[in-house]
Amino acid sequence: MSMSANVDHDRRHHAKPHRDAAGPLWLSATAGLCASLVGLGLARFAYTPLIPALIAAKWFTPAEAVYLGAANLAGYLAGALIARDLGARIGSVWALRGMMLLAAVTCFACAVPISFIWFFGFRFLAGISGGVIMVLAATAILPHTAPSKRGLIGGVIFAGVGLGVAASGTLVPLLLQQGVKQAWYGLGVLSVVLTLISWKAWPVDVPATHGAAEPHVASHGVRSPLVIALCLEYGLNALALVPHMVFLVDYVARGLGQGIAAGSHYWVLYGIGAVVGPLLAGHLADRAGFAAALRAAFPIEAVAVALPAVTNSPAALIVSSLIVGGFTPGIVPLVIGRIHELIPHSAASQRSTWAQATTTFALFQAAGAYGLSYLFAQSGGNYALLFVIGAAGVAIALTIELFSVVALGRKPS
Repeated sequence: MSMSANVDHDRRHHAKPHRDAAGPLWLSATAGLCASLVGLGLARFAYTPLIPALIAAKWFTPAEAVYLGAANLAGYLAGALIARDLGARIGSVWALRGMMLLAAVTCFACAVPISFIWFFGFRFLAGISGGVIMVLAATAILPHTAPSKRGLIGGVIFAGVGLGVAASGTLVPLLLQQGVKQAWYGLGVLSVVLTLISWKAWPVDVPATHGAAEPHVASHGVRSPLVIALCLEYGLNALALVPHMVFLVDYVARGLGQGIAAGSHYWVLYGIGAVVGPLLAGHLADRAGFAAALRAAFPIEAVAVALPAVTNSPAALIVSSLIVGGFTPGIVPLVIGRIHELIPHSAASQRSTWAQATTTFALFQAAGAYGLSYLFAQSGGNYALLFVIGAAGVAIALTIELFSVVALGRKPS
């Protein structure tokens, strides 16, 4: 073979990975979508439309059903806390595969109502799977992604949450026609199928080099004032989402007296928004920057959260359901991308900060769910109060963001 032929062969050999790079990237994004769909969309949000069926079948009392929902939130917090250590011990990809399998197992286990403690334990484990997946999925994929595409790829990953919400409003009622046990079996089978589809699509784990230096680098990133402010804003955003996530269906069904079917329709709209939201938010962030996108998102979200407190017109409720649904997973790629903007040169700090942000989100979400439920009971069922508090949470988040920029003398990115 001539020298020129060898050169041509080498060029073709080295060019091939670059030509095919988009393929593996979208495969990895699909794996991330499947993970968020299983661990968050199905293992968590599918429980909401199952609650009336569990009560009607006399599996649990209304109070017990609510506590079981809270078990998932507590598990989510636990999962966020253990995610980084788990990923460091067995690798992010194996941790993600394991958590998807765990989520599937919890669905099958919940088909057998042995006792309240049994059910509580598996709802807690389902929450753990979601917390670990939320922390590790994006950080396993985004280091392989060009900065110009991180918003869109992040949006694809977390669109799985929205698909799960949409499935909970459409697939679950169909499964329930066969019975409560069959509904859980159906969710378990779907989770297994999605796990198998994604099994080989994950990227190779980024090696944990310089492990001894990582804790110092990571803690330095987390201590940055702008990063601390961002984590607090993300937590307040979690509080703002609680009224719609927990009370929207009940508000329409009982508060407005329109019945469960009407409430389910708005939940489907919420799910549609949750599918499209992260894709739109990520695309906007790739064009305008993550900081600018985040600052534009907060006031829109605040108005959407507050709408049900101002009017109960169908048009307003449709808009509110779609927009708040969109921001439920849509805020995630914005915050992850903002972390990459604030800490551009340290993957260890990015991973640590995202874990910290997710933990803060989980804390505010759990506290918000318990706190707003208590206020709801004490106020005699005042739904408007809940939506006002949620909107105030976003308004405070925007205030913190703008104040942190001015106080630290930074121009908006």
